Amino acid sequence: MKTIKLTFLLCLVSFISFAGISPKEKEALIALYNSTKGSTWTNTWNLDLSETQWYGVVIADDKVVELNLAFNNLIGTLPAELGNLTNLKKLDLFRNQISGTIPSSLGNLKQLRSMNLAFNALEGRIPDEITELTSLRTLQLFMNKLEGEIPANIGNMVNLRTLELYNNQLTGELPASLTDLKNLQKLLVSSNELKGKLPISISNFKKLEVLSAFDNNLFGTLPSSIGELTNLKELIIGNNAFYGDLPNELANLTNLKTLMISENNFKGELADLQKKLPNLKNFDYISSGESAIATLDDED
Repeated sequence: MKTIKLTFLLCLVSFISFAGISPKEKEALIALYNSTKGSTWTNTWNLDLSETQWYGVVIADDKVVELNLAFNNLIGTLPAELGNLTNLKKLDLFRNQISGTIPSSLGNLKQLRSMNLAFNALEGRIPDEITELTSLRTLQLFMNKLEGEIPANIGNMVNLRTLELYNNQLTGELPASLTDLKNLQKLLVSSNELKGKLPISISNFKKLEVLSAFDNNLFGTLPSSIGELTNLKELIIGNNAFYGDLPNELANLTNLKTLMISENNFKGELADLQKKLPNLKNFDYISSGESAIATLDDED
């Protein structure tokens, strides 16, 4: 009986020692390796070794929970098999040479909290399936070649804190559902081809600290509801086609540190902007046209 128990214990220990990630997860990692010239990565993988020793792969309870391959010379496209890493919480492929489109299969990564595909050469549309990632807190897709409209259902991503889509070729208007992201703290959509107005419902962004939308084709007057964004520290909307008087409610933005509104068509004399924003310490007025840039020194 003792021999049987000892044999069983040894088998159990052996199973635990050699247990690894699921075949699907391993296939997904190898698919990424093959599709992005893994042999030429800055930090490559030895596929003969356990995946626990592969650079940038974080495993917990025999599940791949993080994939950190930023600055690693990935050259090629993202395989659909990445969608099989269903336990992934962090995906960081920042600053590589990844081209092609974003696979719609990434919508399967329901536990994902952070996705950074920025500073690559991705093109095509942002897949609608991305909006199914309701656990996502950070989405960074800036400095790519993405085009088309921002997905209409982006408001489904209710836990999103940071949305960075700047320096792409995105078109269309800001989706109506965008202001459903009530936990959003950073919204950066600058240097695209976006058009339309800032919605009155922008007041939903109670936690917003940074709003950067310069270098687009946005137009219209600034809604007075922008004065309800009392946590706002940066408002950067230069180089658009906004017009009209600046709302007096801007004076409510007592945490504002940076205001950039140049290259618009705000009418009237802007010299009283300092009165509307009494916390401004440095005010630089650009007399060309009717534009201005005002900056509040950071006292930190």
